[in-house]
Amino acid sequence: MKKFLSTIKWKYYIGYLVITLALAVTGILSAVNALPNSTLYLLEEITIALILAISLSVVVGFLGELSLGHAGFMCVGAYLGGKFSAVICEKFAVSDSNFAVFLLSLIAGGICAAVFGFIIGLPALRLKGDYLAIVTLAFGEIIRNIFLNTSSESFGGALGLPTPRMNKNILFVFGFLLVLATLAVVQNLIRSKHGRAITAIRDNEIAARATGIDITKYKLLVFVISSAFAGIAGVLYSYTKATVRSEIFDYNYSIEILVMVVIGGMGNLSGTMLSAAVITYLNNKLMAVLTGNLAVLQNLVYALILIGIIIYNNAPALKNVREKYNLGTLWAKITKPKKDPAKETDDTGRWDVVPTKIEMDEVLTVGIIKKDIEASEKKEEGKDE
Repeated sequence: MKKFLSTIKWKYYIGYLVITLALAVTGILSAVNALPNSTLYLLEEITIALILAISLSVVVGFLGELSLGHAGFMCVGAYLGGKFSAVICEKFAVSDSNFAVFLLSLIAGGICAAVFGFIIGLPALRLKGDYLAIVTLAFGEIIRNIFLNTSSESFGGALGLPTPRMNKNILFVFGFLLVLATLAVVQNLIRSKHGRAITAIRDNEIAARATGIDITKYKLLVFVISSAFAGIAGVLYSYTKATVRSEIFDYNYSIEILVMVVIGGMGNLSGTMLSAAVITYLNNKLMAVLTGNLAVLQNLVYALILIGIIIYNNAPALKNVREKYNLGTLWAKITKPKKDPAKETDDTGRWDVVPTKIEMDEVLTVGIIKKDIEASEKKEEGKDE
């Protein structure tokens, strides 16, 4: 059993273990009504942020393209998925917490966002760098303003779209399950041959094209998958609110999602998840603590905290501190067994394990015994006579 456990690459499963543990602990506490409403709402926000950060990490961290329209795809999922659930609940007179309606809304919102991702990505992904960022940013602002200027009968207009509100004691559980599903899809994609092609495009697009990789196909694939999960996060968001308003999905929200990915580490899913959870927690607590006249300091304090985190992650002078005090080093100390020198039996310097041209078991020493010499001399004298 120990041998089997030692062969497992735990770095690939640490995300699943942490999310499952968080789900188990919070689920038990919620079942006994030990979690206040503010904590339940915070858990909902954290799950949404995790899905958004993981999905954007595929585009920014692994594909190497800069997208600033992630909130736009979330907006599509929130409005279209939320409208679908609202119509179904009203027409068939089902409760807001109906699981079947919730699941169908997730599918509808994800598919709609994926379609928009394909439509925008097909021409936009021919661009690179700042140009792609500008196009995706423009898409996010355009789609937000389209929903803002709709009629009250269709998508609510400026007043917002009324949507079902699922029970807080249940919704965050579905949120954690969706996080696990998002992580599983993204991680398995990156570890597959398609993921190697995607990272090859990021490292050197010209070399990847020369080896026969279909650049357009893989870029579209990544963009569509990322958009679909952003749409699913949008549907989950619509179920956390009684009303969906378009002003929430502005460019500041897209930049906030991008900050989660950058601070967590480009192409580092575990770091991205940790960053998303911490930033969401900070935002929530700053809004709760800095109220009234101090509300103007929220953005200032938030910015200072982010600057401090970035300096700590990138300053050369703090390299030794980062290497000594990090989760990887702590995990290695916990899991690595301590060796007792008195009981140590494995010596890689023993003569029988040192590679040589002559087998050491065959020839150890070469010596001449005195009796052998005397016998040889007598034999020679007898021949002479």
